[in-house]
Amino acid sequence: MTESQAPAFEGALKQLEDIVQRLEKGELSLEDSLKLYEDGIRLSRLCHTKLDEAEGRIEQLLKDQRGEPVIDPKTGRPKTAPLAPAEE
Repeated sequence: MTESQAPAFEGALKQLEDIVQRLEKGELSLEDSLKLYEDGIRLSRLCHTKLDEAEGRIEQLLKDQRGEPVIDPKTGRPKTAPLAPAEE
């Protein structure tokens, strides 16, 4: 599957949910169950990759002008919410 053929995160997650529901019913043959399980693993990895990419983009948005993470003074940890627009 090429990147252009890969489903969007939401589509992949929906497909994964459908697979889980079908597997939980227990009405499939062993061979069909294995095929669905393999598809589910592939979709799970795709979703995980897309979430990692989104996290990386958010981290970039939360860095200061020097590229350092902006620290939340209340928690002492890097901020996890978008920064307020800079006042001019």
